[in-house]
Amino acid sequence: MRAGRGLLLAASLALGLAALLPQPAAADFRMCNRSPSRVGIALGYKDGNAWATEGWWNIGPNSCETLLRGDLVARFYYVYAIDYDLGGEWSGKAFMCTRDKEFTIRGIEDCLARGYDRTGFFEVDTQEQKSWTVQLTEPAQKTAAQRGAVAHPPPQKKP
Repeated sequence: MRAGRGLLLAASLALGLAALLPQPAAADFRMCNRSPSRVGIALGYKDGNAWATEGWWNIGPNSCETLLRGDLVARFYYVYAIDYDLGGEWSGKAFMCTRDKEFTIRGIEDCLARGYDRTGFFEVDTQEQKSWTVQLTEPAQKTAAQRGAVAHPPPQKKP
C-alpha cells in the first residue's frame, strides 16, 4: 500500500514540475471576431507552389478561432469574411475561388469556369512572423460596408 502511495506522489510531483517548465509558444494563424455578429471566414494561402482557399470557419461574436496550426510558412495570407447576421463583408482586391458550402480549392484561376465563385480577399501581411492574429472589428460609427480588419502580431517575448 505504501509503495502505491509513493508512486502516486512521485507521479503527481513529476506532473507538477512539468507544468512549471517553459512551454513552446503556440504558433498559429488566428482570427478574432470583435463584431456583435456571427461571421463566416474563408482563407487563401500559398500551399507549396500552388494557391489554395479554404472555408468556412464560423466564428461567434467576440470570440476567436485558430484557422491554421503551427508555424506560419508564408508572409501573406488572404481573408474573406461575411457577416451572417447584419449582412456586409470584409473583402479586398485579391481574387480567389470560393463556394457556398465547406470547401478546399486548389488554384485561384478560372474560378467561374471551374464552377466556383470569384471572391475578393483582403491581404494580411504577417511580416514573416511565426504566429499572427487578425481582429475583425466593426466600429459603432461605421456601416456594414465600411467594416475594418486589423492584423496584430503576437506579443514579443521579453528577455
